[in-house]
Amino acid sequence: MRAHIAVPVSGQSQVGEARRAAVRMADETGLSQTDSGTVAVVVTELATNLSKYASGGKILLQVLRRPSGPCVEALAIDAGPGMDVERCLRDGFSTSGTPGTGLGAVRRMATEFDIYSRPGAGTVVLARVGATCGATIQRGFQWAAVSAPAPHELVCGDAWSVRERDGEIALMVADGLGHGPLAAAAADRAVELFEADAFDAPAAFCERANRELSGSRGAALAAAHVTQNALVRYAGVGNIAGSLVTASQSRGMVSQNGTVGLHMRKAHQVDYPWPARALLILHSDGVSNRWSLDAYEGLIGHHPAVVASVLLRDFGRGRDDATVVAVRSDRRDTGGGHE
Repeated sequence: MRAHIAVPVSGQSQVGEARRAAVRMADETGLSQTDSGTVAVVVTELATNLSKYASGGKILLQVLRRPSGPCVEALAIDAGPGMDVERCLRDGFSTSGTPGTGLGAVRRMATEFDIYSRPGAGTVVLARVGATCGATIQRGFQWAAVSAPAPHELVCGDAWSVRERDGEIALMVADGLGHGPLAAAAADRAVELFEADAFDAPAAFCERANRELSGSRGAALAAAHVTQNALVRYAGVGNIAGSLVTASQSRGMVSQNGTVGLHMRKAHQVDYPWPARALLILHSDGVSNRWSLDAYEGLIGHHPAVVASVLLRDFGRGRDDATVVAVRSDRRDTGGGHE
């Protein structure tokens, strides 16, 4: 999938722009009139809060297509003063004076909602709206992706995909060499190949992509398949980073040198156990690999969309395409996720 639509919000004039972009997305996705109206109120509230209290924030918008149906995702991201979350979620409390009556109303209207804030270090708010977007298939997963193009580029040279089936999930991130349309074309082709057989062995996928991307810009590539018995099968080529993160440790996943489609040795697959309450995170090199969740108290328990947004905000290099995909199992035997 492609990068989010990003609407910078530095003042009241951008609130309407964010609302119109969100409603247009909801209508094009085929959400009901009721859900489209909910999207409008939710995004208006989030954008108004940014305009008043978090200069330099932005709204990220995208459509997610789950096995249970599509939804519109809105992420409000800022590096502002932070907030008293409990107070701001209190019924009827609105710092912005909008008709939505504050974040408490956003939480009630959204099918999925989460918020993370630290004093002096900013806030991330997630709201997903859709009749079925909060539903998961039996023994499913909670997942998210955030993606942004390099500065001054109209298209993102990264691409990603996530596919689910009962008890399993497969995901990939591709980073086309360089920036712009040719990089995007290589990454998009990798996504097409992945989605043709998403649950193929990751190493076999990398080998197939190496053949099919010949003649293109080439790409860094990583793919993972989480099996029903809580095993992560992983293969990576180039500068995509993979990690398994728990509250007590972070384990990097091994990728090999090379560029898919240009020069690649035989792909190697490594299998990792899926620890209880772990997050699986893949990201392109537009995000520094020096990140750690240790300084973010409680963040690991939040929705993967919030975790991915914090990583993009705080560790994005700011000069390259950047993508983060994060997955947590909803299965009871692995600890579940943040509610």
